[in-house]
Amino acid sequence: MNEIIRKNGITYGIITGAISILITTLIYVINIKLFISPWIGFSSIAIYIIIGVVLLSKTRKELKGFFSFKDAFTTYFISAVIGILISVAFNIILFNFIDPGMKDTIKELTIKYTAEMLQKFGTPTSAINDAIKELDANDQFSVFKLLQGSIFSILFSALFGLILAAIFRTKPSYQE
Repeated sequence: MNEIIRKNGITYGIITGAISILITTLIYVINIKLFISPWIGFSSIAIYIIIGVVLLSKTRKELKGFFSFKDAFTTYFISAVIGILISVAFNIILFNFIDPGMKDTIKELTIKYTAEMLQKFGTPTSAINDAIKELDANDQFSVFKLLQGSIFSILFSALFGLILAAIFRTKPSYQE
């Protein structure tokens, strides 16, 4: 593996993980209701997209020439996996060891928010009750659920990485 690809993937993975920790910590300190805010979720995704674009732009520039689809994908994937693992490790520690009571508070907020949204969309009461029971039965911040969520995050990142790799790859220039 090319040293530039490895170095940039690791560096930007650590940056992504650190930003994720910062976002989670700020939400925790400022207002826990922000954990259920769709705008925070969308903003976080936008930040991660920007980081991916910067990562691949920088790597392509440093390679000074050919940046294959495989190399672009590998660079992004290394970064994404490292960032996700750092973020999940922090969330496991925060919600299972530092402040396990926060899980219940966020669960209550999520249930209330979900019920309100379903009511706004005219969902039948029985379906709302079923959704609330499902949410109440799950511990979304358990170690298992966080690790399970990380697998889905890695899969989603891989799909997104394929798109970015297709955009940032360069075709070889053949000189005769």
